[in-house]
Amino acid sequence: MLGWNAEDEALVAPAVARNRDAILQVLRAALPETGRVLEIASGSGEHAVHFAAALPGLTWLPSDPDPAARRSVAAHARRAAVANVAAPLDLDAAGGDWPVAGVAAIVCINMIHIAPWTATEGLMAGAGSALPEDGVLLLYGPFREAGRHNADSNAAFDASLRARNPDWGVRDRERVSAEAAKHGLVLSRRIVMPANNLSLIYRRVAD
Repeated sequence: MLGWNAEDEALVAPAVARNRDAILQVLRAALPETGRVLEIASGSGEHAVHFAAALPGLTWLPSDPDPAARRSVAAHARRAAVANVAAPLDLDAAGGDWPVAGVAAIVCINMIHIAPWTATEGLMAGAGSALPEDGVLLLYGPFREAGRHNADSNAAFDASLRARNPDWGVRDRERVSAEAAKHGLVLSRRIVMPANNLSLIYRRVAD
């Protein structure tokens, strides 16, 4: 759940403090040393600022379709005085053409299970178009595998999501990878993360 800092419109997501360093460890190994990284569904912006500060050779391009989230990203970047975080983009993963080009990697954290499946379809189509050969798409979050949840807590979380919105829910890793493959993105690494999450690293293959 997000909370507000009324002074500067910065949102606070408690989960970020719990997962940001584990995700950063994966990013250090997966991302190039330099280039532009597009983050889809940046939310509060806390991840963007944390990663950009730790990876100064990269320029972080946050994005979110929610104006309040974009204001929060900007507020966190101002507060942290991180120079390599760009102004947040108004980008809906499911919305067709993305207003960005020339990115080396794309990161999407905890988005596809709290969005309709069309967002995953749009994410893969956009990533397939935006990434160069061998470019990286990193997904982080809960997934089902072989039709099963990897923990009772994830099953309960899935049920709560679907109760809130029947178009939401924890996705099957195999279905996500099949959608990625339609756009030249091949799963190269599956990394078990804390709290029953996974990091999935896809790479863009040559046409």
